Amino acid sequence: MFNTKLLFTPSYHDGVIKDLIDDVSVDDFNVDVGGQVEIIGWLYQYYNTEPKDRAFKKKKYSESDIPAVTQLFTPDWIVKYMVENSLGRYWINVLQAKGNKSSEADVAKQFNWKYFMPSAEQQSEEYINIQSNSKLQNTKPEDLTLIDPAMGSGHVLVYSFEVLMDIYESEGYSKREAATNILEKNLYGLDIDTRAFQLSYFALMMKGRQYNRRILNNDLKLNVYDIPELSEDSVDSFISHLPSNVEPTFSNLLKHYENGNEYGSLIKFDNVIDWEVVNPEVNNTSENQQMTFDDVDSIKNTGQLQDAINVSKLLTSKFTIGITNPPYMGSGKMDQVLSKYVKKYFKEGKADLFGAFMQRMAQLVEENGYYAMVTQHSWMFLSSFEDLRKELKNNALINMAHLGTRAFEEIGGEVVQSTAFVYQNTKVTNYVGTYERLIDFPSQQKKETAFLEAVNNPKSKYLYRTNQANFEKIPGMPIAYWASDELLNLYGSTETVEDVADVKKGSFTGDNSRFLRLWPEVSFSKVKFNCEDVTESIKSHKKWFPYNKGGSFRKWYGNHDYLINWFNDAAELKNFPKFGLRNPQYIFQEGLTWSSLSSGNPSFRYSENGFVFDSKGPMIFSKNLPYLLSLLNSVISTYILNILSPTLDYNPTAIRKIPYLFNRQFEKVIFKLSTDNILISKNDYNSNEWSWDFLRLPLLIHIADENLSLPNKILVELTNCAKIVAIYSQWREI
Repeated sequence: MFNTKLLFTPSYHDGVIKDLIDDVSVDDFNVDVGGQVEIIGWLYQYYNTEPKDRAFKKKKYSESDIPAVTQLFTPDWIVKYMVENSLGRYWINVLQAKGNKSSEADVAKQFNWKYFMPSAEQQSEEYINIQSNSKLQNTKPEDLTLIDPAMGSGHVLVYSFEVLMDIYESEGYSKREAATNILEKNLYGLDIDTRAFQLSYFALMMKGRQYNRRILNNDLKLNVYDIPELSEDSVDSFISHLPSNVEPTFSNLLKHYENGNEYGSLIKFDNVIDWEVVNPEVNNTSENQQMTFDDVDSIKNTGQLQDAINVSKLLTSKFTIGITNPPYMGSGKMDQVLSKYVKKYFKEGKADLFGAFMQRMAQLVEENGYYAMVTQHSWMFLSSFEDLRKELKNNALINMAHLGTRAFEEIGGEVVQSTAFVYQNTKVTNYVGTYERLIDFPSQQKKETAFLEAVNNPKSKYLYRTNQANFEKIPGMPIAYWASDELLNLYGSTETVEDVADVKKGSFTGDNSRFLRLWPEVSFSKVKFNCEDVTESIKSHKKWFPYNKGGSFRKWYGNHDYLINWFNDAAELKNFPKFGLRNPQYIFQEGLTWSSLSSGNPSFRYSENGFVFDSKGPMIFSKNLPYLLSLLNSVISTYILNILSPTLDYNPTAIRKIPYLFNRQFEKVIFKLSTDNILISKNDYNSNEWSWDFLRLPLLIHIADENLSLPNKILVELTNCAKIVAIYSQWREI
């Protein structure tokens, strides 16, 4: 069943393998001193480095790229968090339903589950009844079923084995009996990567042998599978040999596996499968039916056929627990086959493959069961996941470790931000969840340390407990667990920005190097400033117009860097196939702009008439721009935006949802202060040589012309912006 030769192949130079092995301590393989049998998973991830790097350069991922680009080995402590807070929590529920009076924390301590986070106290009688139902009272260890539908090298399954061993031993089972039961009855896993499946199989067998040295001699069948991919010809050929009355059943089952390595555990069947028809027919076809020479090549894959049937049984079953680190792949990277499938069956989670897996996990877990995942945190806030959040509100969000950046040592930078969480597949209207906000801790190790401190200190400043019904009070329903009561009460009692202003996303050229210029590159004679409307722009016969494109952090005024070719109402640009024109009716109007993509706090700026605007430099149009600008540049808006959109993208959707805090009593004062700030910022910006309105250095402003020395007089003349541009333009006419 398992070929260890496949673990090491000559796909890499011997020197690379030697360097890798030299970096791994021998103790990491020794389970007796705390090492891990799943260390082989680290080796496999290293094998995938080069294929992953090649695939990341592609605009779209092919089917063969999926294993490399979506595999990421989960840090050990995050695995323990997910397993203990789902599987461990369920068993604690069982014990309490059977009459155990110990608290959750005390039971977890008895099992040494140090990553278990006790629940907040619940007042809901609905939830109390769920936790004491008769099914829990009658549950035995053998009844627990746990699936990882994207198991990789088996990290989750291996630690789940440990927790299940704790449970079995506490119930009086021997280690040998428990090991066999766990492998045969409790653990299930799926993956599209054949080698990952082999590694999982190997890791679980080694884990079983740790407790039962005879386990390798037993005729033991593990419930982990490599999801097969069956060719269309082999499926059609097999179906053609079936009686007409069973053909539709097999067609419904097998057609999905023609893209098995793309769909993976997302495979869903359009009709209910009649297993009483499937099993005997497969045995009859593979064993008793006489085959011709032409049939052999297509029918000989009955091993794959049986795998497809086994996988289908798992995907149509319900499990007590589901745990996984799903693949991450944005919709823009999916090929047409996968994208179409995800949109059809997982509409709410279609923005990313992990969103589709979140829906799938909820479907795989039985009522009142738990599912735990670690994903990117974008689903908590972005509008593209709003429908997913609305669907998930029907489940109880038990616990979340909000990890932020650098949760995985292999991923640097500020782009990938993660969260780990546990849902219970039950609807509790007012469930109070527990949330650990770990985003400010700068490393994987420090996040783990902080989490453990929060487990032991319920008064930790980064531990929050909130009723998930509060999320619905904020537009878009973000998972804003740290939102203050004052903010929650504000929504519903005041207008939002979208009620008093038009917030619009700008165009995109499709080829910035062709249609955009930095302003010093262009002759002033060809630039039109302060244009009022399209008619004026056409009559001017000018080619270049100011362009808002975001830029660095700057409040109130500035970041005038770019010009855009808008000659004859952008005739050339509009004929360019990649150009995307948005909101043309707002072009050249005065308004406010900001940088929608930023790793820091947002900053809003006044923009005069005459600007075209970009998708990353959107604009706001309103009758009361100074007042609105003061609100948006306040610490209040920054706080709210860190709730509405705590990603790198301060998108127009988030801006529209900011409460419009209008104070009529201080309106005139705020208006004047805001206007003064714009003027101060404008003067400051124009004192820099980069501004196209720059005239002279600030140090020379207060020196009368007659008192200037000859070198300084020359300097004043040369710093005149128009003259500098005129000299430059003689050298380069554009």
